[in-house]
This record gives sequence, structure tokens and C-alpha cells, in this order.
Amino acid sequence: MARIKLSLPEKPVFSQKLKVRVDDINYGGHMGNDAILKFCHEIRLNYLESLGQSELNCFGKSIIMSDAAIQYKSEAFRGEEIEVKISLDDFNPYGLDFLYQFLKTSGEEIARAKTGIVFFDYQNKKIAKAPKNLKELLV
Repeated sequence: MARIKLSLPEKPVFSQKLKVRVDDINYGGHMGNDAILKFCHEIRLNYLESLGQSELNCFGKSIIMSDAAIQYKSEAFRGEEIEVKISLDDFNPYGLDFLYQFLKTSGEEIARAKTGIVFFDYQNKKIAKAPKNLKELLV
């Protein structure tokens, strides 16, 4: 069975430190897969807010997540401070990919994740074209 392998662009556009909370821990005693996606959502929102945008109004349009992938590298535990870096890739007429790198303070990689993002017209309930010059607006 083929394994997911996520490549990261060289330069992240945003980085933030977050703490692993008790509700991020699964029955195995480490950060669970659902927590990875919650952290992706949190840092994506923080990045957009740093640009004066939101998921409901991202340069005049809404965005939704169309797909997700996670590649695990090591464990993270309750109370650990981690750094999450965002990179952007695969810009297309309808969206882009957000790539996330999760790191311990030691520099050890915890995980990589990707969320495919598309622009969405909630009024008509369909995918919409991305704003013009999206790459320049986000980078």
C-alpha cells in the first residue's frame, strides 16, 4: 500500500507556537489525528486573520476544505509546546493547498499535513473561482 508523502515548499508564509492540550491526546497517550486537523484549522484561521481575512471572507469570497492528508513522523504529548508552519502550494483557478509542518521545540518533526482549499459560493452552494492574483494576495 502506498504511503502519503508530503513535500514542503522551502519558505513558510506563517508560523505559530501552540501548546498540546489534554483534549488533543488520544487513548494511546499522544496527540491524535483529529488534533492535527484541529491545529491546522486554528493556524489557518490565525494566518488569514493576520492578513485581515477570514474563511467566510477571504478577499471577498468564502473558502472550504476539499480534502486533507496527514503524514506522521513522531509523537507529541500533553503540555508540549509545538510550532506549526504554513506553506502554500498548488495554486489553481479554484483554490490552493495549505501545507503544515508540526515541530517540537527540539526541531524534531511531529507531522506534516495538507488541506486542499477551494473557494465556495454559499448562496449558490457551489465551488467558485479564486480571486485574481491570489498568490500575490496570500504570500
